[in-house]
Amino acid sequence: MNTAKKAPAKKTPAKKAPARKAPATKTPARKAPATRTPARKAPATKTPARKAPARKAPPAKPAGPRKIGPRADFGAPIDGFFARQPAALRPVVDALRALVEAAAPDATASLKWGMPVYVIDDVMMCAIGGHKAHVNLILSGPAATFPDPEGRLTGEGKTGRHLKLRSLDELPQAQVRAWLSAAAARARAGG
Repeated sequence: MNTAKKAPAKKTPAKKAPARKAPATKTPARKAPATRTPARKAPATKTPARKAPARKAPPAKPAGPRKIGPRADFGAPIDGFFARQPAALRPVVDALRALVEAAAPDATASLKWGMPVYVIDDVMMCAIGGHKAHVNLILSGPAATFPDPEGRLTGEGKTGRHLKLRSLDELPQAQVRAWLSAAAARARAGG
């Protein structure tokens, strides 16, 4: 019998897989600028955000009742009013002016509140108001003074009613003559 001992087998280390290296990325080299600008310094403090311009405060209201002075055109001749009217409404205001002057040749006219106002013996008879799209004939007096079976007049106040016209075709001439005569008679009687 062979009594020789078997030599123990040598252990050889297992081969390790080579470690993988990350692929090298090439960064392109930056070229230095031809001229160098000085570096900006950071501000010592943070700049405040830009604010919207402040709105002006409304003017302070005076204590006590507000005094209203006369308009700049108060008492001025009425011809300028008729000349300023839009071309589409000019025939309407001219026709109303002719009807008023025919119904009350003794009435005096001047601008008040920006419109021609016709007065007899310091009592308002009527006025002609011009607007962008229509003309108003304003008749001074209570509603009962101006019979209106067709419902053309508007306004139910004590001081007057008005007729709104957009074109010359809408002007009821006979009815307007009657209303103007009534307004003139009321003004002559002292209101």
